[in-house]
Amino acid sequence: MSITSNNEPQVLSARYMAWYRFSRNPSAVAGGLIVISVIFVAIFAPLLAPYPDDVGAAVNFRIRHMAPDGEHWMGTDKVGRDILTRVIFGFRISLLLVVGVLGFAVPIGTALGMLAGYFSGMTEKVITGFTNVMLAIPPLIMALAIGNVLEPNLVNAMLAITLLWWTWHARLIYRVSKSIATEDFVEAARLAGASHWHVLTREILPNCVSVISVKTTLDAAFVILFGATLSFLGLGVKPPTPDLGSMVADGRQFLPEMWWEVLGPGFAIFYATLGFNLLGDGLRDMFDVEV
Repeated sequence: MSITSNNEPQVLSARYMAWYRFSRNPSAVAGGLIVISVIFVAIFAPLLAPYPDDVGAAVNFRIRHMAPDGEHWMGTDKVGRDILTRVIFGFRISLLLVVGVLGFAVPIGTALGMLAGYFSGMTEKVITGFTNVMLAIPPLIMALAIGNVLEPNLVNAMLAITLLWWTWHARLIYRVSKSIATEDFVEAARLAGASHWHVLTREILPNCVSVISVKTTLDAAFVILFGATLSFLGLGVKPPTPDLGSMVADGRQFLPEMWWEVLGPGFAIFYATLGFNLLGDGLRDMFDVEV
């Protein structure tokens, strides 16, 4: 009982100091607010969008290429659809891509990285060797190759990005777990007869959570940008689905006269990626880790 009471203030103090560092960082707080706003807009898109029917293939040629005004704050596109509505739903597509990619890439990369860092010998050589081979392949080239073989849609875009994204997490967690595996508390657990599963999940994994959190937050920005790039090149989400990258691609042919058709979705991509980057930097300072 006395041990718990003595340690509890230290834990609370460490948590308080971490939160204090985060809250005193204006850019981190701004990033958190941006991310919260993007998630809020994506969840409540049907309620916030002024013209929900414009999400699909609706057309209204009477107001095509209309400049921003009181009714259409971001203007309309080449077939008269409200750009603000499509940007709002575009956030939802971007976040679905983030959840789909990182939902697979992070667990896979973390598991392989811990196995390679904890075990030595052939296990380490096989995992690190395969990871290095995959890291040598440019992600965009792999995504372009997969996009040319499979039908362009959201699921295949997730697949194309996930096939390479796990490697960054595997390499990072391998480095961290390799260092943790030599710590005294890990050796003590082994000497006490703890199983490999116990050591991996109860000793090493909790000490990787902060690094995983920072890396995942920063990666969310890159996934949004990478997914928009694929859609821009015609290898991601296809129209009429309101994807931010494909909206930029559709609007660029009308530059510079109809500048709003690119500015709206382009700013949305910038806004979302900026938020996740600022939040990731803030978490890195809060946890005081290197990623």
